Amino acid sequence: MNKKIKTCELYECNVPYLKDLFESSRYPWEMLPKIKSLILELIEKGIPDFTELKPGVLVGKDVKIADFVTIEAPAIIGHRTEIRPGAYIRGNVITGSDCVMGNSSEFKNCILLDRVQVPHYNYVGDSVLGNKAHMGAGSICSNLKSDGKAVVIHADEKIDTGLRKIGGILADGADVGCGCVINPGTVIGKNTSVYPLTALRGVYPENCIVKSQNNVVLRK
Repeated sequence: MNKKIKTCELYECNVPYLKDLFESSRYPWEMLPKIKSLILELIEKGIPDFTELKPGVLVGKDVKIADFVTIEAPAIIGHRTEIRPGAYIRGNVITGSDCVMGNSSEFKNCILLDRVQVPHYNYVGDSVLGNKAHMGAGSICSNLKSDGKAVVIHADEKIDTGLRKIGGILADGADVGCGCVINPGTVIGKNTSVYPLTALRGVYPENCIVKSQNNVVLRK
């Protein structure tokens, strides 16, 4: 099972204001230090059909924002995205269209492509979530190693990213069950599903079912 980790292997980006970033990044974690500067550049230029909710925060058409939501600048929220009660957007967050940012969930320095669902009690920090990616209730992206050292991606060969903080790298269609812990620098391939209550570490191939960390089967 091939462990794909390049941006072009994990994502098909159709978000106009994110395409250049995805196409210019060989690996998805390379985008993380660029999120803030990209958002500030887009805010300065403006994006068609987006409006300024408050200084440093742009929202698209028909965005639904519930009561008791906190959105810190800078942030860009795509069209028709729903932000549910108690969500905390800590800045450096950019989304595509039709996403769900769930109740009591926290988002920080992350990218969500189109139709991402993070609906209940989740933490998404220093992460990239692909089209239609889904995180079950209570699943979190752990983004810092206990020793504080740079995150290493454990693919077919080890890649030292040089970054202290990397959360989850979820490809298009990745589906993570309830109560999972996505350890720093974990990559989940396209259309791969993960059983609930799984601790994830390393790189998981596309089109698989992850029953446990060491029990991965091809989807039939």
